[in-house]
Amino acid sequence: MYREWRTPGVPGAVLWSSVSGGSETRVLPDGCVDLLWSSRSGPLVAGPDRTAHLSRSAPGDRWIGLRLPPGTGPAVFGVPAEELRDRRVPLADLWGRAAAEVAERVETALSAPTGSDGTDAAAAVLTRVARDRLREAGGPDPLGARIAGRLSAGATVAATAAEVGLGARALHRRSRTLFGYGPKTLACILRMRRALDLARSGAPLAEVAVRSGYADQAHLTREVRELAGVPPTRLLTPATA
Repeated sequence: MYREWRTPGVPGAVLWSSVSGGSETRVLPDGCVDLLWSSRSGPLVAGPDRTAHLSRSAPGDRWIGLRLPPGTGPAVFGVPAEELRDRRVPLADLWGRAAAEVAERVETALSAPTGSDGTDAAAAVLTRVARDRLREAGGPDPLGARIAGRLSAGATVAATAAEVGLGARALHRRSRTLFGYGPKTLACILRMRRALDLARSGAPLAEVAVRSGYADQAHLTREVRELAGVPPTRLLTPATA
């Protein structure tokens, strides 16, 4: 069972929780970094993926996560996003003893007699942890939101570089630090997410391709397969979405 909800504690962030049924889960790339807690592994960091991450947990394994918007992760975790790219890292590797304090706070929230399973309280702990780290860092680099916003809206890499006042090489360097990969990769990932949202709303794939900026439906299918490992039709079925 999976659910997600917005949190006002960290602008643009999304909280989520799940209990594994034991089946494989395909996690699509989204340009984000997640602060996670796992009943099996404790606090983790999920770095930005370039392609779909296939996750398999034992039945009953519990997960709680805070998905940070693109560009925010480096300010929270204190390392460039490219150091976390395509990785799942124990939080202790980044924060040392502070990670044990996070684990203790989450587990205390889960065990408190609140009349619920404690998920919301534990998720609030992750939010407060990230919020406090952001405050200590002086907030996320505002350039991250500007770059991601323009690319998400369909702007070209060249137009985005001009708008934020960077040359092509500087934009690439800053993007690797903020998102884990260059602006072209981020643009492709965000375009795929935009296309899948349109398709889930009921639009035919040929129309989705045009509205999302692909040359045609074949281009859409090819690029989604490269990023997700399966064609869009597979992602639009309940079993694999």
